[in-house]
Amino acid sequence: MQNSKLLVLATFFLGFFYSFGQNGTLSGKVIDGDFNDVLAFANVSAKGTNYGTASDFDGKYSIEMEPGTYTIVFTFVGYSTKEITDVVIKSGEVTNLDVTLTTAADALESVVITVTKRQNSEKAVLDVQKNATVVLDGLSSESIKKSGSSSVASAVKAVPGVSVQDGKFVYVRGLGDRYTKTLLNGMEVPGLDPDRNALQLDIFPTGVIENLQVKKSATADLTSDFTGGIVDILTKDIPSSEEYSISLSLGYNPSMHFNDDYLSYNGSDTDFLGFDDGQRDSPIAIGTTIPLLQQDGQFVRTLTQSFNPELAAMREKSFMDFGFSFAGGNKYKFESGNALGFTASLAYKNETEFYDNFIDGQVFRKRADTSNNDPRVDRTQQGSIGTNNVLLNGLLGVTYKTQYSKYRINLLHIQNGESNAALIFQENAERSSNQIKKDVLTYTERSLTNVLISGEHTNEDGSWNTEWKIAPTLSRVDDKDFRTTPFRIDGGVPTIEPSEAGDPTRLFRELEEINLASRLDLTKKHKLFSEAAKLRFGAGFTYKNRDFAVDQYSFILQNFQSSQFNGDPNQILDPANIYDPATGSGVAVRSDFNITNNFDSQITIGSAYVSDEFQITNRLKSIVGLRFEKFDLTYSGQNQQGQISDNAKFIDKADLFPSLNLIYDLNEARSFKLRGSYSRTTARPSFKEASDAEIFDPVSNFFFIGNRDIQPTYINNIDLRIENYGNGSDFFAFSTFYKDFTDPIELSFIREAEGQFTPLNLGNATVLGAEVEVRKNLGFITPGLKNFNTTLNVSVIDSQQNYSEDEEANRRDTLRDGETLDDTRPLQGQSPYLINAGLVYETENDLRIGTFFNVQGRTLQIVGSGDIPDVYTLPFNSLNLTANKTFGDKIKHSFGIKVENILGDDVESEYEFFGAENRTFSFRSPETAFSLSYGIKF
Repeated sequence: MQNSKLLVLATFFLGFFYSFGQNGTLSGKVIDGDFNDVLAFANVSAKGTNYGTASDFDGKYSIEMEPGTYTIVFTFVGYSTKEITDVVIKSGEVTNLDVTLTTAADALESVVITVTKRQNSEKAVLDVQKNATVVLDGLSSESIKKSGSSSVASAVKAVPGVSVQDGKFVYVRGLGDRYTKTLLNGMEVPGLDPDRNALQLDIFPTGVIENLQVKKSATADLTSDFTGGIVDILTKDIPSSEEYSISLSLGYNPSMHFNDDYLSYNGSDTDFLGFDDGQRDSPIAIGTTIPLLQQDGQFVRTLTQSFNPELAAMREKSFMDFGFSFAGGNKYKFESGNALGFTASLAYKNETEFYDNFIDGQVFRKRADTSNNDPRVDRTQQGSIGTNNVLLNGLLGVTYKTQYSKYRINLLHIQNGESNAALIFQENAERSSNQIKKDVLTYTERSLTNVLISGEHTNEDGSWNTEWKIAPTLSRVDDKDFRTTPFRIDGGVPTIEPSEAGDPTRLFRELEEINLASRLDLTKKHKLFSEAAKLRFGAGFTYKNRDFAVDQYSFILQNFQSSQFNGDPNQILDPANIYDPATGSGVAVRSDFNITNNFDSQITIGSAYVSDEFQITNRLKSIVGLRFEKFDLTYSGQNQQGQISDNAKFIDKADLFPSLNLIYDLNEARSFKLRGSYSRTTARPSFKEASDAEIFDPVSNFFFIGNRDIQPTYINNIDLRIENYGNGSDFFAFSTFYKDFTDPIELSFIREAEGQFTPLNLGNATVLGAEVEVRKNLGFITPGLKNFNTTLNVSVIDSQQNYSEDEEANRRDTLRDGETLDDTRPLQGQSPYLINAGLVYETENDLRIGTFFNVQGRTLQIVGSGDIPDVYTLPFNSLNLTANKTFGDKIKHSFGIKVENILGDDVESEYEFFGAENRTFSFRSPETAFSLSYGIKF
């Protein structure tokens, strides 16, 4: 009670302090409409007053003004003058106003365009799209906040052609993760899953985001290893004024939370912070030789006793999801005119999931008798699983700006801990009639630390611009003490039988990756064909090093009957049951260390590029570029045949990547555009794909087998898009695209080996697609609907993958009677369609209610091999409702409600059979979830 009073008093006095004697601030950015760039040193003034300034070399400006209503004038030599009327400045608040200036018809004549400012953040984003040199879609920080989204991941689904997997990872144009690239402030940052191209977006609170851009076509200055799109997350550098915000959230799912059957196990005291305090560390150094029992039974007993004896998943009550975030920033101006600013954020999430009808890792095969379509059951695997996922991240950015230079440093740290406890029931009915019960306990600790150091410099007239960036990253992924305990159930009696169900095992994996990315970009404004042009050239270098180490132990029974455990995994390492040299019986540890699972690998990418942006005619603009990249991957390790690789070069590629972008203005106002683009890009294998390693997943019971002969994929891309920019945020676009893949990398089952899959270069592929996007205010129907805005974007995509000779032969060998083989199949990971739709009601008193729908079509997940059919993910129909209301003037309070998965759809993938019912590969039922949020901004 006392704390509540103190909070109320603190809020009151804070508001009281801010309500007196404060001017307002006008700030924004001036954009060069002829180039997708900022306009440095443009004049900004309030008409009829002494208020005025000039944009800096970043195109940004800021003016402190008395509260009132003004007309703001923007001028620059040779550009049309623009006047913005009815700009309201409020005490203690920042009014953002971005403008775009274009060259006048006659450079010596002033052309005045009078516009009334619309308070609509989507319009600012559309201005960026309108002036972009590539096919681009985006979200501003304001539109993300208005959606009620606490993170970028939940908001980005509004972008055309974008879908979000696992609530974290962005896929563009239905292409899988391999073909989507995520950048942070223009630089590559490996994510918490270092085998993905995409950085997970749920780690970024909205308070530090300036905007998010999805680039769907290439220019020479962009990295070549993307095909679907590049997602570039831009964080704030110097805020317009001092601002701080705090938000709290609670989430509840009736099927998952406060459930007495939730599965867990005893972890460490620091699990709630996203890391283990050492409780799960291996008691034995990786690679340690364990002697035979007859050699040193007492030493083996000591080692066995050193392991944590908890092996059983336990039932307990689950808790609901909760989280908080803090974001803040300020700027300081010096008498010299220089400025120093900072932004900071801290975000925490603690999420719990429980599935009591979980299915994963089932295996079904076609029968040898081609007249029998009914599949053969290799393995069914289902049960219950409880997951606790903790995510803690912090971001600190400091920027120092002078008249002609800007220096910036960003520090990002992410800490993640994921604990799983599963009780799995497995049957191998037609092979050996085994019934197996497995307790599986896992914990994965992930961390990432990234530093971005950058500088930007311009000369006095803004004709030269130099930018450099260095971004070192250290990431770690530790699988700590994965425990799997299988019991065979025979006649109701649980026993440990290694030949039938396997031994109890403990698995420890350590992955450490060092990533150093750097680049230098230079821009020179010049004249070409008597028209303004912009030459860009630069170079970059990226170094990556990964160390991967695995150790595994089994617990064997020596002269001991497993029936004594009564099916209780915790009895196995009970002190009374551990091996005793005096009796020669008991449970003893055995090392299953396999040198082939351990490797060290390096990747280097050297790059250089040149491009020129120029007007061919008054309405036709061209951006022509060429990029060079040298890609090398070396590997040190040993394969199953005993062949040792010591810095062996598995991949050595030097490639040229040309690009051409054309933009034609279909009207004088430049609001109706036609874009065309060609580019060559690539998709490269990850460390584990280009390796000899074997990586085991104890939950799904599958092995991933590396492929030392895997090679990069090369893609030719053609894009065509027509855009129409209407009043306010009204917008229409129609796009078509074509992509031609050479040697696409696909994940395929290994025909001869149950439960194993590997990456392969399979037959060439093509993708042909179309996108339609409409954003429309419904006030055109009747003025009573002016508060309603609707969005709809639909992508329809056809992919055709040619068979390699081996794949075609394997498929023909197992055709059923009456079944025919098509000439092609879909490309792995390519969705046939994407639909995003939204209807938003927004009032002037800051109430926003929105419904959003998203679905991705049936998608090939794993390519079949021989008698193992293809696996497809099924469409997940996501319908969500958000409501957000903001109160207050100087201190703003916001309340939000979100309902997710209103339709209660399931997450499912299945094997596809001819002439028989499809069978489930994996299944989860998330059901409907509810969340509440509260935020305060001051």
